Amino acid sequence: MYRILEMEKWSRKDHFSFFSQFEEPFFGISAQVDCSKAYHLCKERNYSFFLYYLHASLLAINAIEPFRYRILKENVIIYDQIDASPTINREDGTFGFSYMAFYENFEKFQSEGKQEIKRVRETPGLKPAVEGENVIHYSSLPWINFTSISHARSFSFPDSSPKITFGKVIDSNDGLKMPVSVHAHHALMDGIHVAQFFNEFQKNLDR
Repeated sequence: MYRILEMEKWSRKDHFSFFSQFEEPFFGISAQVDCSKAYHLCKERNYSFFLYYLHASLLAINAIEPFRYRILKENVIIYDQIDASPTINREDGTFGFSYMAFYENFEKFQSEGKQEIKRVRETPGLKPAVEGENVIHYSSLPWINFTSISHARSFSFPDSSPKITFGKVIDSNDGLKMPVSVHAHHALMDGIHVAQFFNEFQKNLDR
């Protein structure tokens, strides 16, 4: 479900018009998060660390309205809920697309997430897991402590969904750190909104 944003009352109306004309309207920001508490909690409770931080990020996404904005023809729509479409790595070195519905309750999210991971790992090829844009496109690169990242994009295909990538967890002197990259459509949000995401995501990891 979604509603249409009232463009005339939107403070970013001019920003939307400006950045909507760009051939490449996505901008990217990479930063590190501290996942020490989250990692140790997962070890204590036998949680999936991947699903735990994925859920923590979805909690942040759904709490920050611009991350629920999408472009539909000439309108900006606001989804009631954003779900996850993460890539899932397979043993043969390939990956597949998955779909995981958002639930505030982590145990429910983890239960269905594990089933979806199993399904993708047992399914060959590369097929879209979901149609529509009420998702975040997630990727995981657990082998790389990256400082920046770019994405393959088809400019002829209309796309306004943010892309979030998680990297390799590094044990540093001040705890476990993980690089996270956020790419977002500049017609829909600015750097301040990405900063809000990182702040909210960190709070969720520190619970």
